[in-house]
Amino acid sequence: RVIKCKAAVAWAAGEPLKIEEVEVAPPQAMEVRVKIHYTALCHTDLYFWEAKGQTPLFPRILGHEAAGVVESVGEGVTDLKEGDTVLPVFTGECGECRHCKSEESNMCDLLRINTDRGVMISDGKSRFSINGKPIYHFVGTSTFSEYTVTHVGSLAKINPEAPLDKVCILSCGVSTGMGATLNVAKPKKGSSVAIFGLGGVGLAAAEGARIAGASRIIGIDLNSDRFEKAKLFGVTEFINPLDYKKPIQEVIAEKTDGGVDYSIECTGNVKAMIQAFESCHDGWGVAVLVGVPHSDAVFATSPVNFLNERTLKGTFFGNYKPRTDLPGLVELYLDKKLELEKFITHEVSFADINKAFDYMIKGESLRCVINVIGN
Repeated sequence: RVIKCKAAVAWAAGEPLKIEEVEVAPPQAMEVRVKIHYTALCHTDLYFWEAKGQTPLFPRILGHEAAGVVESVGEGVTDLKEGDTVLPVFTGECGECRHCKSEESNMCDLLRINTDRGVMISDGKSRFSINGKPIYHFVGTSTFSEYTVTHVGSLAKINPEAPLDKVCILSCGVSTGMGATLNVAKPKKGSSVAIFGLGGVGLAAAEGARIAGASRIIGIDLNSDRFEKAKLFGVTEFINPLDYKKPIQEVIAEKTDGGVDYSIECTGNVKAMIQAFESCHDGWGVAVLVGVPHSDAVFATSPVNFLNERTLKGTFFGNYKPRTDLPGLVELYLDKKLELEKFITHEVSFADINKAFDYMIKGESLRCVINVIGN
């Protein structure tokens, strides 16, 4: 049956979201309808809401960091049932393609992120509407709604005992940053790690370095106000490039006897990407790129930096396979080996969702959790 519920609809670029009554169609084959309990605001939502640098697609229901409970399942869905606790994820795991079958990749051919697609894969139609007018989906999740419909491959079934207002933030930023460190850089105990960018993803990368046992975790950011907060995530020292006249990779080399063992770039700025790579020690240094640069950006460095045995890697969603790996991250949290509370700086009601955007625009929040079920 069709469900009528509230959703925060983005009608146009940069305009405040409006709480509307929407109709949510039943799930079709290999789809699941989920009751969202909590959702969080990620910078990607803000980026596509502002619609700067990409094709605008409105009206749209944004949102992709969330936790909820399965309401109903479509034909062919066998591994989820009504009442299961799930995390919707902007990328998926079909389980059948070459990427899903590879131990090296999490970039599913079928369900890889597609920011331009505003409809369901199966029939090219939206499951949301207002008075018969379709409302576009966002990255296959659209969690700024009391109910949403996703492909079954984009849902990770998790322990029902997990507090959904905390584990919802594992759907994107925390997993991306932490996985970049633990799964891709793989720092050894006692090693040195430089984190470029101390936003939510960068702090998650620092958290990964802390968990791995790195002895020096150097935070690099243009905003010195972020430094104190970063200590909570294991950062041991800070560098603001604006305080130096020489290239920051030279500063890091001087402070670390030739460079760090590992660096994680979390800004999306191509200049910072180059700096992160060149700040690694020759012979063994590993740099991991996490941030997404402008489509016209060009990475330029001397080939000698590679010949001197530095390694450059990239990552997508921290190399986590959503359905396979996210349940384990939830268990890490439940076992008190992963701290999520320190990432959550604000919580607002669904009716006040625009406050979450204000906090992020002003740089006041790491993660703002939006209470959907409380309405």
